Amino acid sequence: MRISARADYAVRAVLELAVRQGGDPVKAESIAAVQDIPHKFLEGILGDLRRGGIVDSRRGGGGGYRLARDPAAITVADVIRAVDGPIVSVRGERPTGLTYMGSAQPLLPLWIALRANVRRILEGVTIADIAADSLPDPVQALAEEPAAWENP
Repeated sequence: MRISARADYAVRAVLELAVRQGGDPVKAESIAAVQDIPHKFLEGILGDLRRGGIVDSRRGGGGGYRLARDPAAITVADVIRAVDGPIVSVRGERPTGLTYMGSAQPLLPLWIALRANVRRILEGVTIADIAADSLPDPVQALAEEPAAWENP
């Protein structure tokens, strides 16, 4: 599975809004500067996040972006889906829409299991968890496995 630059930037932007929650709306330029995200690229991402119900925006001198919901109610999966669509796809299709013949038939349950595992992690971590530097125990345990840090 690949996390696109768009998804990475979106999660970082939402996280930046979460840690600034309660203050004035945050300008895209500020998010771009603090997170080192290309400003024009970020504008498109914020538009997708707005359409996805993750952020709200206000125009004008005091305008900017805010989270549309409490950070504890926004999962990493929500953010990725808002900017990239389905979390796991095979050749651009959802695994449930695939059919295989012959010796390739056992691939489908493998792709479904992969999707279920990825969803379990990304739907189980909220923006509030990351903002508090407090990943859920099962996710933290996976990240602490030495093999998780190795590139085969």
